Amino acid sequence: MSDSISFPSIPTPAGIDSDRRTWLLATSLMGAVAAGAVAVPLVSSFAPSERAKAQGASVEVDIDGLAPGEMLTVEWRGKPVWVLRRTPEMLATLADMPDLADPASEVDQQPAYARNTARAIKPEYLVVIGICTHLGCSPVTLPAGTANTSVPADWKGGFFCPCHGSTFDLAGRVFKNKPAPTNLEVPPHKYVAATRLLIGEDDNGAA
Repeated sequence: MSDSISFPSIPTPAGIDSDRRTWLLATSLMGAVAAGAVAVPLVSSFAPSERAKAQGASVEVDIDGLAPGEMLTVEWRGKPVWVLRRTPEMLATLADMPDLADPASEVDQQPAYARNTARAIKPEYLVVIGICTHLGCSPVTLPAGTANTSVPADWKGGFFCPCHGSTFDLAGRVFKNKPAPTNLEVPPHKYVAATRLLIGEDDNGAA
């Protein structure tokens, strides 16, 4: 599959300079390696799209080969965008998740179609910018049952920012009393076919 790695408005600047962009992509890769070390069932490889290199360009992604439990990463406007295909078990954890700061995504930081429990157009697919909304660090994935003591013993899987300890569930919703002020950002996106995703544009005119 092209443009893939296998396994939230936010206070991150809209434009990221070249040094910052390089650092973000590097930490994203390190996060994928760390995820593999704790046996996260997600794929891990990175190949930026040529289209994404043009700032502001939308990115079309083929998700046909993305298996349940896997995640791919594409570059859009110099930022890593995660596309996670959630399993039924992952989706089941979202309905009764306690201690979330904004469980219904009511903060005005994402498209209207992300204001639901799954934060998605299609519940199966999570599409979020993989940048912590605290200081712009890159979270890593932590599966349910991880031995990492930085998350609760009943951790159901999600994302962890090792820089300052913010935690997010499998819908990118931030937990209470964490440095990150908001959920991970959902970028404008839409499905142009059943298994083709366009990141950077939606039917509401957002871009």
